[in-house]
Amino acid sequence: DFRKAMSQAGTSQFQEVIRQELEYSMKVELDKILATAHSNELQHTKKDLEGFKKLFHRFLQEKGPSVDWGKIQRPPEDSIQPYEKIKARGLPDNIASVLNKLVVVKLNGGLGTSMGCKGPKSLIGVRNENTFLDLTVQQIEHLNKTYNTDVPLVLMNSFNTDEDTKKILQKYSHSRVKIYTFNQSRYPRINKETLLPIAKDVSYSGENTECWYPPGHGDIYASFYNSGLLDNLIAEGKEYIFVSNIDNLGATVDLYILNHLMNPPNGKRCEFVMEVTNKTRADVKGGTLTQYENKLRLVEIAQVPKAHVDEFKSVSKFKIFNTNNLWIALSAIKRLQEKNAIDMEIIVNPKTLDGGLNVIQLETAVGAAIKSFENSLGINVPRSRFLPVKTTSDLLLVMSNLYSLNAGSLTMSEKREFPTVPLVKLGSSFTKVQDYLRRFESIPDMLELDHLTVSGDVTFGKNVSLKGTVIIIANHGDRIDIPAGALLENKIVSGNLRILDH
Repeated sequence: DFRKAMSQAGTSQFQEVIRQELEYSMKVELDKILATAHSNELQHTKKDLEGFKKLFHRFLQEKGPSVDWGKIQRPPEDSIQPYEKIKARGLPDNIASVLNKLVVVKLNGGLGTSMGCKGPKSLIGVRNENTFLDLTVQQIEHLNKTYNTDVPLVLMNSFNTDEDTKKILQKYSHSRVKIYTFNQSRYPRINKETLLPIAKDVSYSGENTECWYPPGHGDIYASFYNSGLLDNLIAEGKEYIFVSNIDNLGATVDLYILNHLMNPPNGKRCEFVMEVTNKTRADVKGGTLTQYENKLRLVEIAQVPKAHVDEFKSVSKFKIFNTNNLWIALSAIKRLQEKNAIDMEIIVNPKTLDGGLNVIQLETAVGAAIKSFENSLGINVPRSRFLPVKTTSDLLLVMSNLYSLNAGSLTMSEKREFPTVPLVKLGSSFTKVQDYLRRFESIPDMLELDHLTVSGDVTFGKNVSLKGTVIIIANHGDRIDIPAGALLENKIVSGNLRILDH
């Protein structure tokens, strides 16, 4: 035992020496990069690299999935409230004064690359020529006009989306919404083998674009604080931010949740509210809320030990998942940021660059900070508040007659008999937005659709109706053209347009 203890001590000492050497080498490389910065970019580059250094230090300290599965408990009954209960309280007469304390923040760092688009994802057209950004501005403008309020919109851009977004913002100069932007940090990607940055200088254009990355939306706390915007909004009397992904078309300002925050029934305000919704089979990988060491905690699939992944995915044990619609007190962000007390798990995101080099990105997620805030709460909201558009399959749903558009908000058509959304799977021929648009002469009628799978070279004529379960599979080398005006109800279409009953 003595020998075993000695060898363990030797191993941990050896690991500590390696860690220190890695940190020192990283510091040397980052100093070299910083030395290439022009005076006008020195300050923010320094802040970015300091933030990265802290994250890298933690990455070297922490090992493996960071949850102890034995400590995970179901959240206490009252820690996740049903939305119906929150709504039943109604609204106060002075809803305008409550709204004037709110700031809407949209996470706008992502590019449309996964859907084959160049530039910021927020500028993709999703409905009647409107982009994600158009719809967001319309929603807030509608609020401000209806209640005579001044709810501003804040966009957290990344270095990838900032320039294009700022150009487009000029078109809203006459709208009744103040729009602010700040940039999330820019961190260096690191070589998976050497654990050193692949960047040699601060530039991030041309061949250097692949050397840098925005470190996930958990970066919002530091970037928002560092930008000075947080202090400015507090000085203007703002108290809460409502944060959501710009591609979640269900994430509109909810007055009942806002009222619950500002006028809590027990008199004690929540600093952090996470909207969660019931899992379906399609959401088994979504992060879930648990009770862990007497705090509400978000657990993501990447943190789950391998032996427990199936249990984590179980819809019966973990019934809800995080929508990433969050309501957070500005004063709490400021307090925790100044104490350096926001604790978020590190997400290690491996990537392979175009040239074949394996790199890793160290990221954090905004919702993971829930455990650092006081009096946190989950609210189980209707599924309609989670309507993300990640793929062209999602795009087909939001473009269809399943939804109607009113003042920038999408609502499910009353003609749809089921409140659930159909399951749509479009094959690889539809992945890119331009290919997808080319394959539909008009968006089919989907009011009575349950399930649609399309694979291969398939096109749709005008005024097609899809009902029940429809599966269309064109084999390699075949092409299927669904004729204009066709009605497909519980059909399997395969080969060269043979239509069979399902």
